[in-house]
Amino acid sequence: MKIIETSLPGCLLLSQTQYRDQRGYFQELYVQQRYEELGITEPLVQDNLSHSTRGVIRGMHFQRQQPQGKLVTVLQGRIYDVMVDIRPHSPAYGQWQGIILSADNPQQLWIPAGFAHGFQALDSTNLVFYKTSSYYNPSDEGVFQPFDPKLNISWPLQDAILSAKDSQAPNVDW
Repeated sequence: MKIIETSLPGCLLLSQTQYRDQRGYFQELYVQQRYEELGITEPLVQDNLSHSTRGVIRGMHFQRQQPQGKLVTVLQGRIYDVMVDIRPHSPAYGQWQGIILSADNPQQLWIPAGFAHGFQALDSTNLVFYKTSSYYNPSDEGVFQPFDPKLNISWPLQDAILSAKDSQAPNVDW
């Protein structure tokens, strides 16, 4: 596995190996020992699958008291994945980075606990699979506006589709 550090401390882009032949390909999505060797030692306790059409933005979401680390994999399509460092004592506090993840390029993104996360679907059909390091708790969820001018996230598609919760979310308060 090839590891690429992102501009945000602790976030890693992980290039996976696909074994291809005339039948298609095989890929191991998660082998606990390999991630532990990379320093990702939190137990990953919940698997999530998201289906989105072109333009959908899901985010920016986080858990307040029980923050979630996320291991993100695109199974179909392409997304623009965005992470925002919301760790108060981090040197990158308030900074964001966006990365295109694609089913055609076998990469995963590790986002440690303490980041807000969201993505925009770039293809007509997009399947995003992610493992989390803590359970989702609706009463612990935080959300902020993906179009907050203070963050100025550069979403690639102008025609965005948001849920009511995301479109009505407040701006960041720092």
